[in-house]
Amino acid sequence: MTNPEAKLAELGLTLPPVAAPVAAYVPAVRTGRHVYTSGQLPFADGKLLATGTVGAEVGPDEAAACARQCALNALAAVKAEVGDLSAVTRVVKVVVFVASAPGFTGQPAVANGASELLGAVFGAAGQHARSAVGVAALPLGAPVEVELIVETS
Repeated sequence: MTNPEAKLAELGLTLPPVAAPVAAYVPAVRTGRHVYTSGQLPFADGKLLATGTVGAEVGPDEAAACARQCALNALAAVKAEVGDLSAVTRVVKVVVFVASAPGFTGQPAVANGASELLGAVFGAAGQHARSAVGVAALPLGAPVEVELIVETS
């Protein structure tokens, strides 16, 4: 596996600072060889990239970009727990919540924003099980929320 942080740089991406929790929880927890992240919102530079429901105020492509940012934020939380993303041996599970307008059924395409980033960063070790779930609303009006489970060495 290539170095994930080098791959991020090659993609022109940098990990943001770990997002401060918006309630009573921590960004990630390590237990044994696994790290579980809390749901990460699409914060960049301290602001949500978008607000609203997908299929109404937010288009599917914009929502996929939000999912990608959520995944970057989740990777920042993982790195804070393990010290270096090279310690990640496998992305095990990704859960993507999509604030969906009535009738919107494109949650899998939105979730691809996170999944494709993880595949690009970790290669085969980034292939994962996934759930893409439509919900009525998310915290702070975010259109997408992503959580990860990764295995470490």
